[in-house]
Amino acid sequence: MPVIAVVDYEMGNLHSVCKGLEKAGATPKITHSFKEIEQADAVVLPGVGAFDPAVQHLRSRGLEQPIKDTIASGKPFLGICLGLQILFESSAEGTQPGLGIVKGKVKRFIPEPDITIPHMGWNQLEITQPKSIMWEHLPSQPWVYFVHSYYVEPTDPQIRAAIVTHGTQTVTAAIARDNLMAVQFHPEKSSNIGLQILSNFVAQVREEVAA
Repeated sequence: MPVIAVVDYEMGNLHSVCKGLEKAGATPKITHSFKEIEQADAVVLPGVGAFDPAVQHLRSRGLEQPIKDTIASGKPFLGICLGLQILFESSAEGTQPGLGIVKGKVKRFIPEPDITIPHMGWNQLEITQPKSIMWEHLPSQPWVYFVHSYYVEPTDPQIRAAIVTHGTQTVTAAIARDNLMAVQFHPEKSSNIGLQILSNFVAQVREEVAA
């Protein structure tokens, strides 16, 4: 079973992510060790909470460069929720610079009369990169579970792998570029659909290990 490093920077629901990865056929390892991240077959960056504390915790633990190195090396990488947002350059939620691995900004939903912020609960994805491995064996408009008030807006729209509509606002729900994948929703809370997404990621990791 491939070993997947789950990055621990005190900002993620690590145990439910690990449970999901185990069900998907991987061996997850919660870690903030540069060496263990480097030795793992793939890396998952989960995250729950606010942007500024997240990037501060990452930097104080010396994890910014290992994450950048992992992605640059071509190793499969999956960001989840806040773990997607901190890959970007900046956020309307805070003043700290993001990791800047993906060009673009994190924005806040605009209040509307008939929507709640945070956008919370089940919603349907519209897939914009149908050939991405993330979406294999899924229906064309899968339902997944969201909890967020902020969303990413990449400079390059081509990296959007899925979008979601909340009220009148259609925003990025997932990105994919080469070995880098990241989702705004929570696959570990998205029932069978989420498990299939994690299984697709693990399958890609297995392919990389075997190559």
